[in-house]
Amino acid sequence: MNAPRIHPSAIVEDGAQIDASAHIGPFCLIGPNVVIGSGVTLKSHVVVTGLTEIGEGSSIYSFAVIGEIPQDLKYAGETSQLIIGKRNCIREHVTMNRGTAGGTGVTRIGDDNLFMAGSHIAHDATVGNRVVVVNSAAIAGHCILEDDVIVGGLSGVHQHVRVGSGAIIGAATMVTNDVIPYGLVQGPRGELNGLNIIGLKRRGVHRSDITALRAAFQMLAQGEGTFHDRVGRLGDETDSVYVRDIIDFVMAETDRSFLTPP
Repeated sequence: MNAPRIHPSAIVEDGAQIDASAHIGPFCLIGPNVVIGSGVTLKSHVVVTGLTEIGEGSSIYSFAVIGEIPQDLKYAGETSQLIIGKRNCIREHVTMNRGTAGGTGVTRIGDDNLFMAGSHIAHDATVGNRVVVVNSAAIAGHCILEDDVIVGGLSGVHQHVRVGSGAIIGAATMVTNDVIPYGLVQGPRGELNGLNIIGLKRRGVHRSDITALRAAFQMLAQGEGTFHDRVGRLGDETDSVYVRDIIDFVMAETDRSFLTPP
C-alpha cells in the first residue's frame, strides 16, 4: 500500500489524516485533527494544528504555523476551523489562525494563492482565489479579500474590512475601510487613488470595460451627492459587468465605511 513520505524526525499525532501522496519534511508537527490533501508538501519545521484542512497541491515552507488558536482575547477554546483550498503557496514564517465563535467559526482560504514570508491571516478571515499577500502584510480578523487581490508588503488591513476583487494595496499601507473592486490604494493611511489598470490589462479585460471603469471612477470622484448616491446612479449609466461589480460591492452589507476617491 502507498503511504505518505514522512521524515523520521516529524511528529504526526494519532488521528491526523494525511494523503498517501503528501510529503512531510523534517521536524514538522502535525496535530490530531489535521487533514492534509493529495500532493501537499510541508518543507520542514512546519506546525499544522487545530481543526485544519489543507487542499491538494499546496506547499508550506519552513517555520509556518498553520491553524493555531486565534489572537483574540475573547477566544474561550471553542471548536473552530481553518480550511485551506488547493494549490496554495505558503512561504516561510506565515501564520494563519482558525476562526472564533464571535465570527463565522471558520477562517477560509481559497485556491491558487501566494502568501509571502512573514504574512499573517487572522481569525474568521476569508480569502478568495489568486490572491497575493506580500511579505509581512497582516490581514486582521473578519476581513474579506475577494479574488485577484494584491496586498503589498508591510501593509495592514483593519478587522472587518472588505477588499473587492482585483484591487491592489500598495506597500506599507494601512487600510481601515472597504476597498471597491479594481481599486488602487496607497499611502501610509490608505487612500483610494485610482484603479488597478495594470492588473486589469494583465487579466485581459477588454478596453471598453476599462474605459467604462475609468468613467465610473470619475463619477465617484466628482459626482454630486453622497458616495452611495453616486454609486447608485452608476447603475443607470452602464452595462459593464465590471462597473456592476463595484455597484454590488458598495450596496452589500458591511461593517465599515468605504475608501472614497479624493
